[in-house]
Amino acid sequence: MSKIHSIPVTAADGSQSDLSDQAGKVLLIVNVASKCGFTPQYEGLEALQQKFAADGFSVLGFPCNQFGAQEPGDAAEIANFCSLTYAVDFPLFAKIDVNGDQAAPLYSYLKSEAPGLLGSEAIKWNFTKFLVDRAGKVVKRYAPQTKPLDITREIEALVAQPR
Repeated sequence: MSKIHSIPVTAADGSQSDLSDQAGKVLLIVNVASKCGFTPQYEGLEALQQKFAADGFSVLGFPCNQFGAQEPGDAAEIANFCSLTYAVDFPLFAKIDVNGDQAAPLYSYLKSEAPGLLGSEAIKWNFTKFLVDRAGKVVKRYAPQTKPLDITREIEALVAQPR
């Protein structure tokens, strides 16, 4: 099991675990928000989930309220919004910070493994995406403007690799 799979995370229901249940899967980890200009990307994220789930792929959504207070709801409100508005079926976790002293350990790891432009580690906005291969290696970081379906080819290549 790789380092990423042992990093602690908090589920939407508040229970503590790690990502060991995701070991062997290709992951697209995204900091999400319900009231952002990029919120319609939930539709593309869910389309990727539906297209590749049977191939050992999952989107993991981590709500974050650090950018323009665009994720003000609690876990139940977030889940309700995502379910009713975008029929989200991929896992949503507890609201986290992605930057600063209180940044979730997962995001500290992702940022160090795949820095942004000019080596900057800070997450710039909601819907920054990290693609992780089956071995738990962070393959690539995508800007918020990158539409989920624009990552399809990279996901296809990773899920085609042996489990």
